[in-house]
Amino acid sequence: MVSYKWIVLSNTTLGALLASLDGTIVLISLPVIFKGLGVDPFLPSNFPVLIWLLLGYGVVTATLLVTCGRLSDMWGRTRMYNLGFAIFSTGSLFLFVEPWYGTTGAWALVGFRLIQAVGASFLFANSAALLTDAFPPEERGKAMGINMVAFIGGSLVGLVVGGVLAAIPDLHFAGIVLPTWRIIFLVSVPVGVVGTVWAYARLREISTRREHQRIDYVGNVTFAAGLTLVLVALTYGLLPYGASPTGWASPWVLAGLVAGVALLGAFLAVELRVSDPMFRLQLFRVRAFAAGNVAALLGSIARGGMMLLLVVWFQGIWLPLHGYAYSQVPLWAGILMMPMIAGFLTAGPVSGWLSDRQGPRLLATVGMAIASATFFLLALLPLNFAYWEMGALLYVQGCGMGMFAAPNSASVMNSVPPENRGAASGMLATLQNTGQQLSMALFFTIVIVGLSSGLSGSVGQALTSASVGSPDSGILSTLVATNPTGALFGAFLGENPMQTLLAAAATVPGWVLPSSAATQALLAPHFFASAIGPAFHNALAEAFLFAGAVTGIGAVVSAARGQRYIHGQAEPAPRRERSETGAAGAPGLVARR
Repeated sequence: MVSYKWIVLSNTTLGALLASLDGTIVLISLPVIFKGLGVDPFLPSNFPVLIWLLLGYGVVTATLLVTCGRLSDMWGRTRMYNLGFAIFSTGSLFLFVEPWYGTTGAWALVGFRLIQAVGASFLFANSAALLTDAFPPEERGKAMGINMVAFIGGSLVGLVVGGVLAAIPDLHFAGIVLPTWRIIFLVSVPVGVVGTVWAYARLREISTRREHQRIDYVGNVTFAAGLTLVLVALTYGLLPYGASPTGWASPWVLAGLVAGVALLGAFLAVELRVSDPMFRLQLFRVRAFAAGNVAALLGSIARGGMMLLLVVWFQGIWLPLHGYAYSQVPLWAGILMMPMIAGFLTAGPVSGWLSDRQGPRLLATVGMAIASATFFLLALLPLNFAYWEMGALLYVQGCGMGMFAAPNSASVMNSVPPENRGAASGMLATLQNTGQQLSMALFFTIVIVGLSSGLSGSVGQALTSASVGSPDSGILSTLVATNPTGALFGAFLGENPMQTLLAAAATVPGWVLPSSAATQALLAPHFFASAIGPAFHNALAEAFLFAGAVTGIGAVVSAARGQRYIHGQAEPAPRRERSETGAAGAPGLVARR
């Protein structure tokens, strides 16, 4: 008979893979989804739905993870995990069958993605806790390694799967048409149903629970409201406001940030005073827990936006410059990202296994340092790079992330008392997901600001080379330069926006339609890429330098975690001091050197 721990590992790995895959599968297949729904992605009025399809899933998971982990400590981790699988599968089914088209259909997809995200929150919050309950300390690194490969690797696989499915034509059988965009959402339905049935049939409750715990209503409300306001404000800060290319000057964005930060401050004050807090701040007294969480947050800030910018680079710049049709760039962008997946699969399980024997600090720190170095090297690549250079850096980047992820997660989960594992898992997952959301906002802002300063010149040069003279060149370059957000999304969506821009220019007094040869040159696949490429590349280099610095700081924090520490296991006295951990009053040992 299969040992129960392997049942837990296989099911939580499936859950982590599915939930993280769905977080990114939409990322690379948005052109097909918008086309299938009949939505023009270049209209400014459609930017909000684009932003929410991109970031809404992450906003909800980041907001709910700690609450889900805390509820699981109270009511049973298996029960809440199983419920999460059921909710996730229901949201997946709704995405597949939703009947609307146009903007209504797009917003319906956003709503059903949010339902999916609620289920994913329970899956993310409980996977690490269930594994920690089921595996002995000497095997947790290996189990976490496999699970983290599914969690982070799933987000990378989602890019490939989204690209492959986006290239499939609409299916026709028995007079019924199954559009490509529905196929993209269909992939989660059967897997989710199987996973849900399997979880309810085979998982059982073995967690340690403290009786008479209370729900921290004030903490839950202030945390959810505060984090939601901050993340939504960051999201809308990416949209143009007035004459500004971004919305950071918008009073609504500023008010959301101020109110959100104030509520999060109130949340911290509440958590220090209630007897059963949802966010156990006392756990941060344990060095291994604090260092592991902060390092994971910094890694997520660097990694989340990096993947998005790489997709933009491939879909909007590199592939069109190499003659790929816009209809094919999602597929090839996913394929070109595969070396990163290979690197993660190479290093993730091995580093987890080694951390069970050697401890997590060296592996996690070296992994972070490798990731930091690759960011700096990515900043040095030319815009039209040789792919072997990019492929090698992506592979090394994946190895670095894999070396860090499993040892760090095992270190964090080993450092907490059994009754706090759900909360600890939720806290770690919250910081990782919040980091990814912050990363999207930060990287987008860096690139949009960089584009706004350099776009006019690069577009003007490209128009001149296409024999579009003044003042027509000035009109077109102004249309592009005054909307860098539209230019960025145009590149990201793998669509050729020049047709839309030519139609807009035709409404400007004094505009003269270019010659047929010039018009043909403007509509060529490589033109838009060459027009925004120089400005985009300068902004991209700044973003990668920022990511390298953040990851370097993460490596320093990881090194500060101290010697290997497992809660409740005694080690030689010179390396340890006794401290209080957790609101339950359970004594813990804090490692130091």
